[in-house]
Amino acid sequence: MTELHEEPRPETSVPGAAPRALSRLVGMPAADFASDVWSRAPLLTRSSDLPRDFTDLFSEAAVDELVAHRGLRTPFARMAKDGRTLPDRSFTLGGGVGAGISDQLSDDRVLHEFASGATLVLQALHRTWAPIQEFSAEVAAALGHPVQVNAYVTPPQSQGFADHYDVHDVFVLQIAGEKRWRVRPPVLDAPLRDQPWEQHRAAVEQAATAEPLLEATLSPGDCLYLPRGYLHAATALGGTSIHLTFGVHTWTRRHLVDALLARVGDRLKDDVEARRSLPLRPSTSPAAQVSFDDDAEVVRSLVAKALQDIGVDELVDALRPGVRASARAEPLAVLAQARRADDDVTVWRVRRGLAAHWEDNGGRATLVTRVGRLPVQGDERDAVTDLLAGIRDPAGLDSELRRRLALAGMIVPADVNGG
Repeated sequence: MTELHEEPRPETSVPGAAPRALSRLVGMPAADFASDVWSRAPLLTRSSDLPRDFTDLFSEAAVDELVAHRGLRTPFARMAKDGRTLPDRSFTLGGGVGAGISDQLSDDRVLHEFASGATLVLQALHRTWAPIQEFSAEVAAALGHPVQVNAYVTPPQSQGFADHYDVHDVFVLQIAGEKRWRVRPPVLDAPLRDQPWEQHRAAVEQAATAEPLLEATLSPGDCLYLPRGYLHAATALGGTSIHLTFGVHTWTRRHLVDALLARVGDRLKDDVEARRSLPLRPSTSPAAQVSFDDDAEVVRSLVAKALQDIGVDELVDALRPGVRASARAEPLAVLAQARRADDDVTVWRVRRGLAAHWEDNGGRATLVTRVGRLPVQGDERDAVTDLLAGIRDPAGLDSELRRRLALAGMIVPADVNGG
């Protein structure tokens, strides 16, 4: 009989834990981190200055559990050695009878590569390991930016990746062993996701020869924050090193630019001047080279007016689909949810991470969340609004409305999923 492996739960999975989750990483009030450190400079916080270590989140036993018992496939894992990523086939294998897949992690092949000096990277742990799933959601709530979590498992005296920069901010949580980090200033400040370090390889290689801005050994329980763009490399010292990276995929002003320009385009569809054809310019005519000065000036004028007319609310609406897609709501227990939706004794609460808002269409309101869309009657909207705001208890809802919310996954039993 296969043993069922229980995952520990982090202490922070309680309402209002988000600011404490961030403080747990940086050793200061979340507001001070936001005003003094965020996106400005690296910050190294020693375990002695933090409220506790990170053993409730991850461990060596967790690595073995994920590799040997969870049937992980690529891209949930990768391996790297001497600054290059290994081909998937070097550490994966077919799933065997009934699996019908060819890229599950092979514990034997992972062992062989690891023993040969390769680093194992377990990716997207915010989806596959419950303690990190819950804690990372609280960190994301505190930051207001999406968070992805990877684990880097490095054999002694090995370096998995050469000097590089990330296009997201990073919190490095040292779990086991020690790792020597070298951090240098950016060669490109605040890079966007389409500006990876490979585009600046020569500059990165040159900058990597300079004296580090910060050079330090991280021990278990230490945390290092790096804004995007800062060059870094790390080498495991004696013993296996395990660290987590909480990658913060920041919303930037560029996202606002894109949202604003998209709204301008939508608005100008309704302006006949923007829809007019450009003049004929036959390719055989000397006039083919005539500039578009007049048309460009009209367009500039139309765009300038549209920009002035677009309010912040429209930008928020434009960003909502991206925000919804950037994360998932907290997990729910499917069978328990279906079984308990009809009973009258379950105590319910609002599911965390819904990112809910209302849409109105012809007088009919629809609640739109990360888990779907739920039309409601006019007299139900106030009740649901109060529920989402925390000023109404699910117990006070009409039983049929409560059942619909439960089956839509918008409320969950308070005694499951860390409630």
